[in-house]
Amino acid sequence: MPNQPLPILPLLRDDLPVDTVELARFMVGKYLVHDLPEGRMSGRIVETEAYPLGDSTSHAFAGRRPHNGSMFLAPGHAHVRLTYGLSYMLNMSAEAEEVGAGILFRAIEPLEGLPLMEARRPGVPLRDLARGPGRLTMALGIGQSFDGRDLCTGRNLWIGVIETGARPVGVTTRIGLSREMHQPLRFFEPGSGFVSGPRKLLLTPFSAHSSDTKL
Repeated sequence: MPNQPLPILPLLRDDLPVDTVELARFMVGKYLVHDLPEGRMSGRIVETEAYPLGDSTSHAFAGRRPHNGSMFLAPGHAHVRLTYGLSYMLNMSAEAEEVGAGILFRAIEPLEGLPLMEARRPGVPLRDLARGPGRLTMALGIGQSFDGRDLCTGRNLWIGVIETGARPVGVTTRIGLSREMHQPLRFFEPGSGFVSGPRKLLLTPFSAHSSDTKL
């Protein structure tokens, strides 16, 4: 018999904290799902990064423009951007409508639809299928056409939850930036082998400042 799908329930917009940093922390341990005619791909979100108001590295920092309008939508909308002409990054709007800020989905632990992900990233070990924001979008087949999608619909590309209890969340400084890297705005699932970046960074004092996150 085919495997039963995971009992993932859609997250509603009212479930989301309307604060960029809190949303980034909240989304660790939740699920990212892409339903396709050929099957479902999903994974537990193990790493996020916050780009709050006033952050000069945020795509929304200079104000609303045609290329970043999705960051100014109500919380829970996808903002997809091609970075360095190489990789798409999946972000999610985080503040009230018309207020530009967002979080970046940095990594997931792949759980469902592994053959579909592996077909997009052939020869890649499971650990590396979606470990890093560019790898994540490639594995899940996410491109520019997903910009502006509502991730709170429970259809196509969406976010969801299984567990409703508390879970520890670690925090470190950000990586891959040329400025404002000192900010403790990168959140992760402690002990997960699917988190991106240097292992030693996850052992910094910031990672001891963990918090419990609930639905």
